[in-house]
Amino acid sequence: MPTITTLDTLVIPLGGQVIELQQFEHDSGGMSLLRTRIREKSRFTVFEIDPQSARRWGETLLRWAKTQLPSDDEQFPESDTSS
Repeated sequence: MPTITTLDTLVIPLGGQVIELQQFEHDSGGMSLLRTRIREKSRFTVFEIDPQSARRWGETLLRWAKTQLPSDDEQFPESDTSS
């Protein structure tokens, strides 16, 4: 059985999608993957990505978010990890 550890859960304000980020480790060892689960009502999209792709995706998200925020001092809202 693989080991799955939840890293964060986000509820998107517009649309209500639930995004869960998990560390996914196979029983046989090897590379850890980042599993992304997106729930839209009763539909799920699940995919796993490698660390290099996760870094690139994360850096792109941060670059975009910084251009959208009024200042660097604005805090991101806490994510909902109650689920």
